[in-house]
Amino acid sequence: MRNVLTGILGCLYVGPILMLLLGSLQGQGFHNYRSVWERVDFLALLENSLLIAGSTVVLGAWVNSLAGYALARLDFPGRAAVLTAILVAMVIPFEAVAVPLFFSVSRLGVRDTLMVQILPFVANGFSVYLFYTFYLEFPRELEEAARLDGANAWQIYARLCLPNSKPALATHAVITLLASWSAYLWPLLVTAGPQARPLSLAIATFLATPPLHWGQVFAFGVLMVAPVLLGFSFLQKHFQPNALSSGIK
Repeated sequence: MRNVLTGILGCLYVGPILMLLLGSLQGQGFHNYRSVWERVDFLALLENSLLIAGSTVVLGAWVNSLAGYALARLDFPGRAAVLTAILVAMVIPFEAVAVPLFFSVSRLGVRDTLMVQILPFVANGFSVYLFYTFYLEFPRELEEAARLDGANAWQIYARLCLPNSKPALATHAVITLLASWSAYLWPLLVTAGPQARPLSLAIATFLATPPLHWGQVFAFGVLMVAPVLLGFSFLQKHFQPNALSSGIK
């Protein structure tokens, strides 16, 4: 029974990807991929998406893990209030703050740039809480041993806790990558031209630009999904190790 359920779930996940791949070969076959490259500057769009997603993941890993460690280990005034504010922020949909945020970046004059698609999403309530709960379970004995060796709080975080946070870092990276890679509303609001346009917005423009060939649209989708699948394949091996075994090693 368990194998049957696993097979059904596998089909549900793999099925859409297989349909996308088969759809990309309908009509002109592999020529659909060539047509995508000829109709749009795909490399520039891919570079934009990689820079946006990569910067958001890397900067977010540092900012959110540092905030999570401070909340889990440091005792400072207002700590409970900060944690409560983070939890509240997690349940507020982005659509509720998109318009005020749009007017703010418009006044700053940073629209139609890659930066405006990165900085608002570096600090993330879910990722902060993820690292917070991870560091709560992190063995204090390892930190005490580091303190006996003369390490301060910053050195313990940078040299001990962060390197042994691979499960939390991988989870943050996958969730942030998926959210950034598939973002549509915010790029639509803040970009006016193709120079800062990501793939998620470009595929919608491609779909609305004649001539419409569904094989080419599916091919665009395959090219857009492939980097995400590669990134997930690389990161999934870091989900299982726990902090204790990593620290002992």
